Amino acid sequence: MTVRPWTTARWLMQAGPADYLLAMSVASAQLPIIGKHLEPLGAATAMTVWGVRQMPELVGAAAKGWLAPNAGETRRAERESTREVAEAGLRGVVAPEDLQIEWPAPERTPPVLKALEHRKDLYRGSVRYGDDPSQLLDVWRRKDLPAEPAPVMVFLPGGAWVHGSRIIQGYALMSHLAAQGWVCLSIDYRVAPHHRWPQHIHDVKAAIAWARANVDRYGGDRNFVAVAGCSAGGHLAALAGLTIDDPEYQTHLPPGSDTAVDAVVGIYGRYDWEDRSTPERTRFVDFLERVVVNKKQSRHADLFRKASPIARIHPKAPPFLVVHGSGDNVIPVAQAQSFVERLRAVSRSKVGYVELPGAGHGFDMIDGARTGSVATAIGLFLNQIRRDRALMSTKEVI
Repeated sequence: MTVRPWTTARWLMQAGPADYLLAMSVASAQLPIIGKHLEPLGAATAMTVWGVRQMPELVGAAAKGWLAPNAGETRRAERESTREVAEAGLRGVVAPEDLQIEWPAPERTPPVLKALEHRKDLYRGSVRYGDDPSQLLDVWRRKDLPAEPAPVMVFLPGGAWVHGSRIIQGYALMSHLAAQGWVCLSIDYRVAPHHRWPQHIHDVKAAIAWARANVDRYGGDRNFVAVAGCSAGGHLAALAGLTIDDPEYQTHLPPGSDTAVDAVVGIYGRYDWEDRSTPERTRFVDFLERVVVNKKQSRHADLFRKASPIARIHPKAPPFLVVHGSGDNVIPVAQAQSFVERLRAVSRSKVGYVELPGAGHGFDMIDGARTGSVATAIGLFLNQIRRDRALMSTKEVI
Protein backbone atom coordinates (compact mmCIF):
# COMPACT_ATOMS: atom_id res chain seq x y z
CA MET A 1 0.00 0.00 0.00
CA THR A 2 1.35 3.43 -0.98
CA VAL A 3 1.51 6.02 1.79
CA ARG A 4 0.83 9.56 0.58
CA PRO A 5 3.37 12.16 1.72
CA TRP A 6 0.68 14.52 3.01
CA THR A 7 -0.77 11.72 5.16
CA THR A 8 2.62 11.11 6.76
CA ALA A 9 3.16 14.82 7.27
CA ARG A 10 -0.22 15.23 8.97
CA TRP A 11 0.53 12.29 11.29
CA LEU A 12 3.93 13.76 12.20
CA MET A 13 2.29 17.06 13.13
CA GLN A 14 -0.50 15.49 15.20
CA ALA A 15 1.37 12.63 16.88
CA GLY A 16 2.51 12.81 20.47
CA PRO A 17 5.42 11.12 22.27
CA ALA A 18 3.38 7.96 22.90
CA ASP A 19 2.52 7.70 19.21
CA TYR A 20 6.19 7.95 18.25
CA LEU A 21 7.14 5.26 20.77
CA LEU A 22 4.40 3.01 19.47
CA ALA A 23 5.44 3.52 15.84
CA MET A 24 9.06 2.77 16.71
CA SER A 25 8.14 -0.44 18.51
CA VAL A 26 6.02 -1.62 15.59
CA ALA A 27 8.80 -0.78 13.12
CA SER A 28 11.41 -2.62 15.18
CA ALA A 29 9.30 -5.77 15.04
CA GLN A 30 9.65 -5.78 11.25
CA LEU A 31 13.42 -6.26 11.46
CA PRO A 32 14.70 -9.56 10.06
CA ILE A 33 15.66 -12.33 12.49
CA ILE A 34 15.24 -10.34 15.72
CA GLY A 35 11.95 -8.63 14.87
CA LYS A 36 9.71 -11.38 16.20
CA HIS A 37 11.46 -11.24 19.57
CA LEU A 38 10.81 -7.50 19.82
CA GLU A 39 7.01 -7.77 19.52
CA PRO A 40 6.50 -7.75 23.32
CA LEU A 41 7.97 -4.24 23.36
CA GLY A 42 5.03 -3.09 21.28
CA ALA A 43 2.57 -4.58 23.74
CA ALA A 44 4.39 -2.96 26.66
CA THR A 45 4.37 0.41 24.91
CA ALA A 46 0.67 0.08 24.11
CA MET A 47 -0.16 -0.79 27.71
CA THR A 48 1.83 2.26 28.82
CA VAL A 49 -0.20 4.48 26.48
CA TRP A 50 -3.36 3.18 28.12
CA GLY A 51 -2.09 2.97 31.67
CA VAL A 52 -0.60 6.47 31.93
CA ARG A 53 -3.91 8.06 30.94
CA GLN A 54 -5.94 5.82 33.26
CA MET A 55 -3.62 5.82 36.26
CA PRO A 56 -4.78 9.01 38.06
CA GLU A 57 -8.40 7.91 37.99
CA LEU A 58 -7.58 4.34 39.02
CA VAL A 59 -5.40 5.46 41.92
CA GLY A 60 -7.99 7.98 43.05
CA ALA A 61 -10.81 5.45 42.99
CA ALA A 62 -8.74 2.85 44.84
CA ALA A 63 -7.71 5.35 47.52
CA LYS A 64 -11.31 6.47 47.97
CA GLY A 65 -12.41 2.88 48.51
CA TRP A 66 -9.65 1.98 50.94
CA LEU A 67 -9.93 5.16 53.01
CA ALA A 68 -13.72 5.21 53.28
CA PRO A 69 -15.19 4.82 56.82
CA ASN A 70 -15.55 1.16 57.82
CA ALA A 71 -13.92 0.15 54.52
CA GLY A 72 -12.64 -3.15 55.92
CA GLU A 73 -16.04 -4.23 57.22
CA THR A 74 -17.70 -3.21 53.96
CA ARG A 75 -15.26 -5.26 51.87
CA ARG A 76 -15.72 -8.27 54.14
CA ALA A 77 -19.50 -8.08 53.86
CA GLU A 78 -19.31 -7.70 50.09
CA ARG A 79 -17.12 -10.78 49.72
CA GLU A 80 -19.36 -12.81 52.01
CA SER A 81 -22.36 -11.97 49.82
CA THR A 82 -20.83 -13.61 46.72
CA ARG A 83 -22.79 -16.84 47.01
CA GLU A 84 -26.12 -15.08 47.53
CA VAL A 85 -25.45 -12.71 44.64
CA ALA A 86 -24.48 -15.59 42.35
CA GLU A 87 -27.62 -17.53 43.24
CA ALA A 88 -29.78 -14.48 42.61
CA GLY A 89 -28.17 -13.90 39.21
CA LEU A 90 -28.91 -17.49 38.15
CA ARG A 91 -32.54 -17.65 39.27
CA GLY A 92 -34.80 -18.15 36.31
CA VAL A 93 -31.83 -19.40 34.29
CA VAL A 94 -30.72 -22.46 36.26
CA ALA A 95 -33.16 -24.99 37.72
CA PRO A 96 -33.92 -24.12 41.40
CA GLU A 97 -32.89 -27.55 42.65
CA ASP A 98 -29.45 -27.15 41.06
CA LEU A 99 -28.81 -24.05 43.16
CA GLN A 100 -29.25 -26.06 46.36
CA ILE A 101 -25.66 -27.23 46.48
CA GLU A 102 -22.75 -26.83 48.84
CA TRP A 103 -20.95 -23.80 47.50
CA PRO A 104 -17.17 -23.52 47.93
CA ALA A 105 -15.93 -21.73 51.02
CA PRO A 106 -14.12 -18.41 50.52
CA GLU A 107 -10.34 -18.74 50.33
CA ARG A 108 -7.67 -16.36 51.56
CA THR A 109 -5.13 -17.42 48.94
CA PRO A 110 -5.30 -15.43 45.67
CA PRO A 111 -6.06 -17.78 42.76
CA VAL A 112 -2.93 -16.65 40.91
CA LEU A 113 -0.82 -18.23 43.68
CA LYS A 114 -2.56 -21.56 43.08
CA ALA A 115 -1.66 -21.65 39.39
CA LEU A 116 0.57 -24.72 39.70
CA GLU A 117 -2.15 -26.58 41.61
CA HIS A 118 -4.70 -25.76 38.91
CA ARG A 119 -2.36 -26.85 36.12
CA LYS A 120 -2.82 -30.46 37.17
CA ASP A 121 -5.78 -30.42 34.77
CA LEU A 122 -3.66 -29.24 31.83
CA TYR A 123 -3.82 -32.27 29.53
CA ARG A 124 -1.98 -31.09 26.42
CA GLY A 125 -0.11 -27.84 25.78
CA SER A 126 0.62 -25.72 22.71
CA VAL A 127 -1.69 -27.42 20.23
CA ARG A 128 -1.83 -25.64 16.87
CA TYR A 129 -5.27 -24.39 15.84
CA GLY A 130 -4.08 -22.42 12.79
CA ASP A 131 -1.20 -21.94 10.40
CA ASP A 132 0.47 -19.06 12.26
CA PRO A 133 3.05 -20.14 14.88
CA SER A 134 1.30 -18.01 17.53
CA GLN A 135 -2.08 -19.70 17.05
CA LEU A 136 -1.77 -22.12 19.95
CA LEU A 137 -4.12 -23.53 22.57
CA ASP A 138 -3.93 -25.65 25.69
CA VAL A 139 -6.30 -28.54 26.35
CA TRP A 140 -7.62 -28.87 29.91
CA ARG A 141 -9.44 -32.06 30.95
CA ARG A 142 -9.42 -34.89 33.43
CA LYS A 143 -7.19 -37.79 32.58
CA ASP A 144 -10.06 -40.17 33.40
CA LEU A 145 -12.60 -38.44 31.16
CA PRO A 146 -15.63 -40.70 30.54
CA ALA A 147 -16.12 -42.27 27.14
CA GLU A 148 -19.14 -40.06 26.43
CA PRO A 149 -18.10 -36.86 24.58
CA ALA A 150 -17.57 -33.99 27.03
CA PRO A 151 -18.94 -30.46 26.64
CA VAL A 152 -16.39 -27.91 25.47
CA MET A 153 -15.54 -24.41 26.62
CA VAL A 154 -13.15 -22.15 24.66
CA PHE A 155 -11.51 -19.61 26.99
CA LEU A 156 -10.26 -16.24 25.71
CA PRO A 157 -7.76 -14.38 27.94
CA GLY A 158 -7.81 -10.62 28.35
CA GLY A 159 -5.08 -8.02 27.99
CA ALA A 160 -6.54 -4.86 26.39
CA TRP A 161 -6.22 -6.39 22.89
CA VAL A 162 -2.43 -5.96 23.14
CA HIS A 163 -1.76 -9.06 25.23
CA GLY A 164 -3.50 -12.35 24.48
CA SER A 165 -1.59 -15.02 26.39
CA ARG A 166 -3.23 -18.15 27.80
CA ILE A 167 -0.74 -18.25 30.71
CA ILE A 168 -2.31 -17.80 34.20
CA GLN A 169 -5.68 -16.44 33.11
CA GLY A 170 -8.77 -18.58 33.57
CA TYR A 171 -6.95 -21.31 35.48
CA ALA A 172 -9.42 -21.50 38.39
CA LEU A 173 -12.43 -21.64 36.06
CA MET A 174 -10.95 -24.23 33.72
CA SER A 175 -9.77 -26.40 36.62
CA HIS A 176 -13.29 -26.31 38.07
CA LEU A 177 -14.93 -27.24 34.76
CA ALA A 178 -12.36 -29.94 34.03
CA ALA A 179 -13.13 -31.54 37.40
CA GLN A 180 -16.79 -31.64 36.32
CA GLY A 181 -15.94 -33.48 33.11
CA TRP A 182 -15.54 -30.62 30.66
CA VAL A 183 -12.87 -30.13 28.01
CA CYS A 184 -11.52 -26.57 28.07
CA LEU A 185 -9.44 -24.94 25.36
CA SER A 186 -7.43 -21.87 26.40
CA ILE A 187 -6.09 -19.97 23.40
CA ASP A 188 -3.45 -17.45 22.42
CA TYR A 189 -4.52 -14.94 19.78
CA ARG A 190 -2.61 -12.31 17.85
CA VAL A 191 -2.74 -8.79 19.27
CA ALA A 192 -2.10 -5.11 18.54
CA PRO A 193 -0.14 -3.10 17.77
CA HIS A 194 1.60 -5.61 15.50
CA HIS A 195 -1.65 -7.24 14.45
CA ARG A 196 -4.44 -4.71 14.11
CA TRP A 197 -8.13 -5.33 14.53
CA PRO A 198 -9.92 -7.47 13.33
CA GLN A 199 -7.08 -10.01 13.56
CA HIS A 200 -8.14 -10.75 17.15
CA ILE A 201 -11.63 -11.92 16.28
CA HIS A 202 -10.29 -13.76 13.21
CA ASP A 203 -8.15 -15.89 15.51
CA VAL A 204 -11.04 -16.48 17.90
CA LYS A 205 -13.21 -17.65 15.02
CA ALA A 206 -10.40 -19.91 13.83
CA ALA A 207 -10.13 -21.49 17.29
CA ILE A 208 -13.89 -22.11 17.48
CA ALA A 209 -13.87 -23.66 14.00
CA TRP A 210 -10.92 -25.84 15.04
CA ALA A 211 -12.86 -27.00 18.10
CA ARG A 212 -15.93 -27.85 16.04
CA ALA A 213 -13.79 -29.92 13.68
CA ASN A 214 -11.16 -31.46 15.97
CA VAL A 215 -11.99 -31.42 19.68
CA ASP A 216 -13.25 -35.01 19.57
CA ARG A 217 -9.58 -36.03 19.45
CA TYR A 218 -9.39 -34.94 23.08
CA GLY A 219 -12.73 -36.36 24.19
CA GLY A 220 -14.76 -33.22 23.52
CA ASP A 221 -18.25 -32.97 22.07
CA ARG A 222 -18.11 -31.10 18.77
CA ASN A 223 -21.84 -30.49 19.09
CA PHE A 224 -21.60 -28.36 22.22
CA VAL A 225 -19.02 -25.58 22.27
CA ALA A 226 -19.32 -22.61 24.63
CA VAL A 227 -17.02 -19.59 24.74
CA ALA A 228 -15.93 -17.51 27.74
CA GLY A 229 -13.49 -14.67 28.27
CA CYS A 230 -12.24 -12.02 30.68
CA SER A 231 -11.88 -8.30 29.95
CA ALA A 232 -10.85 -8.00 26.28
CA GLY A 233 -11.54 -11.74 26.09
CA GLY A 234 -15.06 -11.03 27.36
CA HIS A 235 -15.52 -8.61 24.47
CA LEU A 236 -14.24 -11.19 21.99
CA ALA A 237 -16.42 -13.95 23.46
CA ALA A 238 -19.54 -11.78 23.22
CA LEU A 239 -18.72 -10.68 19.68
CA ALA A 240 -18.06 -14.26 18.59
CA GLY A 241 -21.40 -15.35 20.02
CA LEU A 242 -23.28 -12.54 18.31
CA THR A 243 -21.63 -12.88 14.87
CA ILE A 244 -21.96 -16.60 14.25
CA ASP A 245 -20.96 -17.41 10.66
CA ASP A 246 -20.53 -13.70 9.88
CA PRO A 247 -18.65 -13.80 6.54
CA GLU A 248 -16.80 -10.54 7.26
CA TYR A 249 -15.08 -12.07 10.28
CA GLN A 250 -14.21 -15.43 8.74
CA THR A 251 -13.04 -14.80 5.20
CA HIS A 252 -9.74 -16.31 6.37
CA LEU A 253 -11.38 -19.68 7.11
CA PRO A 254 -12.09 -22.52 4.67
CA PRO A 255 -15.63 -22.49 3.22
CA GLY A 256 -18.11 -24.29 5.46
CA SER A 257 -16.19 -23.67 8.69
CA ASP A 258 -18.51 -23.81 11.69
CA THR A 259 -18.03 -20.92 14.13
CA ALA A 260 -21.26 -21.37 16.08
CA VAL A 261 -21.19 -21.26 19.88
CA ASP A 262 -23.88 -22.67 22.16
CA ALA A 263 -23.37 -20.30 25.12
CA VAL A 264 -21.33 -17.23 26.05
CA VAL A 265 -19.83 -16.15 29.37
CA GLY A 266 -18.49 -12.60 29.60
CA ILE A 267 -16.40 -11.78 32.67
CA TYR A 268 -15.72 -8.07 33.29
CA GLY A 269 -15.85 -7.52 29.53
CA ARG A 270 -16.01 -4.38 27.40
CA TYR A 271 -19.16 -4.44 25.25
CA ASP A 272 -19.23 -1.01 23.60
CA TRP A 273 -16.61 0.35 21.18
CA GLU A 274 -18.60 3.43 20.13
CA ASP A 275 -19.81 5.37 23.15
CA ARG A 276 -17.90 8.53 24.11
CA SER A 277 -20.42 9.75 26.69
CA THR A 278 -17.97 9.82 29.63
CA PRO A 279 -14.30 10.83 29.96
CA GLU A 280 -13.40 7.16 30.60
CA ARG A 281 -15.15 6.02 27.43
CA THR A 282 -13.58 8.81 25.40
CA ARG A 283 -10.12 7.73 26.56
CA PHE A 284 -10.95 4.14 25.70
CA VAL A 285 -12.05 4.92 22.13
CA ASP A 286 -8.92 7.04 21.72
CA PHE A 287 -6.86 4.01 22.80
CA LEU A 288 -8.65 1.87 20.21
CA GLU A 289 -7.96 4.43 17.50
CA ARG A 290 -4.27 4.78 18.32
CA VAL A 291 -3.31 1.24 19.27
CA VAL A 292 -5.84 -1.47 18.43
CA VAL A 293 -7.53 -0.38 15.19
CA ASN A 294 -5.18 2.34 13.90
CA LYS A 295 -8.16 4.12 12.35
CA LYS A 296 -10.31 7.08 13.40
CA GLN A 297 -13.85 6.42 14.53
CA SER A 298 -14.99 9.58 12.77
CA ARG A 299 -13.92 8.11 9.42
CA HIS A 300 -14.63 4.43 10.09
CA ALA A 301 -17.73 4.49 12.29
CA ASP A 302 -19.04 1.25 10.80
CA LEU A 303 -15.90 -0.65 11.81
CA PHE A 304 -16.28 0.41 15.45
CA ARG A 305 -20.01 -0.33 15.42
CA LYS A 306 -19.51 -3.83 14.03
CA ALA A 307 -16.91 -4.52 16.72
CA SER A 308 -19.35 -3.50 19.50
CA PRO A 309 -21.24 -6.48 20.94
CA ILE A 310 -24.00 -4.21 22.24
CA ALA A 311 -24.67 -3.09 18.66
CA ARG A 312 -24.78 -6.69 17.34
CA ILE A 313 -27.48 -8.09 19.67
CA HIS A 314 -30.27 -9.90 17.84
CA PRO A 315 -33.20 -12.20 18.75
CA LYS A 316 -31.28 -15.39 17.91
CA ALA A 317 -28.34 -14.60 20.21
CA PRO A 318 -27.09 -17.63 22.18
CA PRO A 319 -27.61 -17.84 25.96
CA PHE A 320 -25.42 -15.39 27.89
CA LEU A 321 -24.05 -15.14 31.40
CA VAL A 322 -22.45 -11.79 32.24
CA VAL A 323 -20.29 -11.41 35.37
CA HIS A 324 -19.00 -8.02 36.50
CA GLY A 325 -17.84 -6.31 39.67
CA SER A 326 -19.47 -3.12 40.91
CA GLY A 327 -16.02 -1.90 41.99
CA ASP A 328 -14.39 -2.30 38.56
CA ASN A 329 -12.45 0.89 37.85
CA VAL A 330 -10.99 -0.32 34.53
CA ILE A 331 -14.29 -1.20 32.83
CA PRO A 332 -17.10 0.41 34.86
CA VAL A 333 -20.03 -1.84 35.67
CA ALA A 334 -22.39 0.37 33.67
CA GLN A 335 -21.01 -1.34 30.54
CA ALA A 336 -22.28 -4.71 31.73
CA GLN A 337 -25.59 -3.31 32.96
CA SER A 338 -26.40 -1.69 29.61
CA PHE A 339 -25.36 -4.80 27.70
CA VAL A 340 -27.52 -7.10 29.82
CA GLU A 341 -30.50 -4.77 29.62
CA ARG A 342 -30.25 -4.78 25.84
CA LEU A 343 -29.81 -8.56 25.70
CA ARG A 344 -32.89 -9.17 27.83
CA ALA A 345 -34.94 -6.82 25.69
CA VAL A 346 -33.99 -8.41 22.37
CA SER A 347 -32.67 -11.97 22.76
CA ARG A 348 -35.00 -14.97 22.97
CA SER A 349 -32.36 -16.97 24.86
CA LYS A 350 -31.60 -17.08 28.57
CA VAL A 351 -29.60 -14.21 30.03
CA GLY A 352 -27.99 -14.43 33.47
CA TYR A 353 -26.29 -11.55 35.23
CA VAL A 354 -24.08 -11.70 38.33
CA GLU A 355 -22.96 -8.32 39.67
CA LEU A 356 -20.43 -8.78 42.46
CA PRO A 357 -20.55 -6.01 45.08
CA GLY A 358 -17.18 -4.31 45.41
CA ALA A 359 -15.31 -6.67 43.08
CA GLY A 360 -12.68 -5.09 40.87
CA HIS A 361 -11.12 -5.87 37.52
CA GLY A 362 -9.26 -9.18 37.49
CA PHE A 363 -10.92 -10.40 40.69
CA ASP A 364 -10.69 -14.00 39.45
CA MET A 365 -6.89 -13.87 39.75
CA ILE A 366 -6.49 -11.95 43.00
CA ASP A 367 -9.61 -12.58 45.08
CA GLY A 368 -9.95 -16.11 46.42
CA ALA A 369 -13.03 -15.17 48.43
CA ARG A 370 -15.05 -14.69 45.25
CA THR A 371 -13.43 -16.85 42.58
CA GLY A 372 -14.68 -20.26 43.76
CA SER A 373 -18.32 -19.19 43.89
CA VAL A 374 -18.09 -17.45 40.51
CA ALA A 375 -16.55 -20.55 38.88
CA THR A 376 -19.34 -22.62 40.43
CA ALA A 377 -21.98 -20.24 39.09
CA ILE A 378 -20.48 -20.38 35.59
CA GLY A 379 -20.44 -24.19 35.74
CA LEU A 380 -24.10 -24.28 36.82
CA PHE A 381 -25.05 -21.97 33.96
CA LEU A 382 -23.16 -23.91 31.30
CA ASN A 383 -24.42 -27.28 32.47
CA GLN A 384 -28.00 -25.96 32.42
CA ILE A 385 -27.63 -24.67 28.85
CA ARG A 386 -26.23 -28.01 27.77
CA ARG A 387 -29.20 -29.84 29.30
CA ASP A 388 -31.56 -27.40 27.62
CA ARG A 389 -29.86 -28.00 24.29
CA ALA A 390 -30.05 -31.78 24.70
CA LEU A 391 -33.75 -31.54 25.58
CA MET A 392 -34.43 -29.41 22.49
CA SER A 393 -32.60 -31.92 20.31
CA THR A 394 -34.67 -34.77 21.75
CA LYS A 395 -37.92 -32.92 21.08
CA GLU A 396 -36.86 -32.21 17.52
CA VAL A 397 -36.16 -35.91 16.94
CA ILE A 398 -39.55 -36.90 18.39
